Order: sequence, then structure tokens, then C-alpha cells
Amino acid sequence: MVKKEEFTFESRDGKSKLHAVRWIPEGKVVCILQIVHGMAEYIERYEELAQYLGEKGILVTGDDHLGHGKSVGSNGIYGYFCEQDPATVVVRDVHRLKKITQEEYPGVPYVILGHSMGSFILRNYLFRYGTGIQGAILCGTGSQPPALVKLCRLMTALQGLFLGQKHRAVFIDKMAFGSYNKKIPEAKTPFDWLCTDEKVVERYVEDKLCGFIFTVNGFRTLFTLLDRLNQEENLKMMPEKLPVYFIAGDMDPVGNYGDGVKKAFGDFKKAGMEHISLKLYPGDRHELLNEKNRQQVYEDIYPWIMERVKEYQL
Repeated sequence: MVKKEEFTFESRDGKSKLHAVRWIPEGKVVCILQIVHGMAEYIERYEELAQYLGEKGILVTGDDHLGHGKSVGSNGIYGYFCEQDPATVVVRDVHRLKKITQEEYPGVPYVILGHSMGSFILRNYLFRYGTGIQGAILCGTGSQPPALVKLCRLMTALQGLFLGQKHRAVFIDKMAFGSYNKKIPEAKTPFDWLCTDEKVVERYVEDKLCGFIFTVNGFRTLFTLLDRLNQEENLKMMPEKLPVYFIAGDMDPVGNYGDGVKKAFGDFKKAGMEHISLKLYPGDRHELLNEKNRQQVYEDIYPWIMERVKEYQL
């Protein structure tokens, strides 16, 4: 029996409260997995994975980022993070939840999984706080050329100047995601690229907390996170011995159909990371953890996590 607990904690923006969830296993907690969710979604979409791991003694936790899910207050705006340096705040919020969780469960090995935008947040986390965890799983990640990222940042700066940070960035959204369905014949929705399971896509489309268009501020945050990942000096700050597991579908446009994932993997290797591995799932799209073969993905994640736990078990 896995117990689900909801709570809030203070964001590093200094004024917001973040909604968080903890799925607590019965008996001994062998490991903690913190999940960093993706863009325009929320943490409770990971319930199935949390239940699966919870039954095996792994506590799963995560929060809704600023501008997402239940962290958006009554006056809040979906897709808007915060005014001051949001790309740093969102990384520090992940760290704050980790510290809160570790206070409750001291000495328990800690692994973090980031999906999509969450993987970009986690990759930023690794060069700031990577020494404090036992492993990282990068799901549905990718890599963007530095020049393109800088151009996108410039575009958000200009739009912010003329339209304001809270402007719903429809043009940038179209530019960023407009081509994502191009390899899907007879796509039924603008979000078919997310998953081959039509029911998952249907639920996503119907969910008011999913699929909203980011504000200029939201895109500025995303592009800043990506820009920092292209800086060699940042990558060299990651702890070389940290185990990192890259997983993605080879039909995921975010990872450029596997090529962007391999590029990110290569960047880690070049930075001196010694324990990195990669698995691409044939035919799977972006939301690997919701795919038709998700059970297989869960069964691959579980032993990888347990391998990190071995030396901590008495």
C-alpha cells in the first residue's frame, strides 16, 4: 500500500508556495526518487510510476514548478515563473524540495529524474548541486545548437520589451513546436508527438492543467536553461563519478529523433562523466513514461535505481 501525501513549501522566488506530492511506501524506504516534471504539465501525472516504485520500497516525490499545476495561485498565470532569474529559481526549488525530503528521511540514497523541460532543469541542477545525489535519470532530453538558443533568447528579450513578460507567446510556441507532428501521418491533435497511446494524448488535450502556451517569461526561462547547458565550463562542474542514465524514444522530436539525445550524451562524455548510459526505445515518442510499453521502461528504471542503492544497504 503506497500512501499519497500532498504538502506545500516556499519557493525560492520569495513569495510563492509550491504544491508538492510524496508517495510513501509501506515499511522501509530503500531509496528516494525525486521527479522534475516537464513543460505545461504537473507532478501528479507521474502517479503510475510512483505507485510502481512505491510498492518496491522507493519513496517518490516532486513538486509543481512555478507557473504549473496546483502551484498556480488564484492570481497566478500558467506558464509564468517569476520576475528575478527564473532559470536559477526553478533549479533552487528542486534543491529545496530535496533538502526538505532529506530532513524527513536522513541517510536514504537519493536519485532525481527529470523529464523534458525537467531534464533541462535537472542538467542545470547537476552542475550546481550534483555532488549531493547518487544518480540522475534524464528522460526525453535533447540538445539545441548554441546559435539557435541565443537567437531564441534574443526573441524573448525583444518580445518582453514590447509586449511584456506575461504576454502569451503564441508565435514563439508555434516556432518551437509547430513542426513536432511532421513525422506523424494523419495526426489527430497538435499533441500526437507526445505519445503513441491515443488515450494519453486525449487526456492531455482535455486536461486544463496541460498544454497551455507559455508566456514570454516562460520561454525566456526555458531558453536560459538551454543556454547554460551549452556552456562547457558549466558541464565541467558536474561530478565525474555521478551515474547518469539517458532514456528517450527514438521518435521523440524534442530529442531530434535520438540525435539530440546522443549529442547531449556526447557532451557529458566530453565533460569527463565516467558512469553514463543511454537507452533509446524504438517507435516511442516524447512521453516515454506514458508510452504503451511504459511497463518495460519502469522495469528498466527500477534496477538502475537499485544499483545506486546497493552500497547504502546494510
